[in-house]
Amino acid sequence: MPEPQPRIALLIDADNAPAEMIDEILTELSTFGVIDIRRAYGNWTKHSLSGWQRKLLDFALRPMQQFDYSKHKNATDMAMTVDAMELLYTERPDAFGIVSSDADFTPLVMHLRSKGAAVYGFGMAQTPQPFVNACSRFLYLEALGEAAPANGNGQDAAHEAGQAAVPPVAASAAAAAPQPPNGAGKERAPAQAEQAPASLSAPEPQRPCLRVPSQELRQDTRLLNMLRSAVNATQDESGWAHVGAVGAQIGNKASFDARNYGYATLTKLLAATQAFEMRDEGTSRVAVRDKRLAKAQSRPSGN
Repeated sequence: MPEPQPRIALLIDADNAPAEMIDEILTELSTFGVIDIRRAYGNWTKHSLSGWQRKLLDFALRPMQQFDYSKHKNATDMAMTVDAMELLYTERPDAFGIVSSDADFTPLVMHLRSKGAAVYGFGMAQTPQPFVNACSRFLYLEALGEAAPANGNGQDAAHEAGQAAVPPVAASAAAAAPQPPNGAGKERAPAQAEQAPASLSAPEPQRPCLRVPSQELRQDTRLLNMLRSAVNATQDESGWAHVGAVGAQIGNKASFDARNYGYATLTKLLAATQAFEMRDEGTSRVAVRDKRLAKAQSRPSGN
């Protein structure tokens, strides 16, 4: 009898998420379990959410109405937080998917994780770093639309893709995309929000070429230190570490995903840095070793 899959509750901040990416989000999140709770929050009387309204029936999303109690503000994040807490103690899902680019959800994510629930975050490149770091895994929507999903089941995908600071691809995407006003959509001119035509209310996300070249990867000191630290922590007596173990080690320390750098798997990212030897590539036994260790072992010992 097959083991039951983890249950996931998906909560979407429709005010701060592009409707065009919902298919990719659901595809990615479904690798970790069954998404049996799907809710999208916003003030559905606003024309600016018309793009989301067309997705509700297509993807079985339950619209959660939340009026704006204060001018230029909305109460969506508070409604999501209240519902997440209720779900945590009543439905008890194994994991939550939070779709937003709003750092206000950081305390919620930290609380959910402290109670044993995994949190998978999805947001645009301008998502503040505290929210990114708080998630069990965070994936930039620009990378999700560009890179192919990692192969394997949810657990293997997590280890392979691995999760860190805003990578260059996300930073470049944020620079290329039009910048929202302060508050990531929480403060907006009412006339623009209400009168914008449907074609402009939910623009297609920018999808530049996201793969970071090897030269830039080698200059990313924080990335290399994180990778080398994970390899060092999981290596055997000869210095080799299985990539799956490396990914698990990284996932226990930070929110990191190789696809945020434009690489489908952690294996491909490790190879692209040119800082590691690779063994048994293309197999489930693929392993890596720090090239600096290999050079040290090859030096003849002095007499």
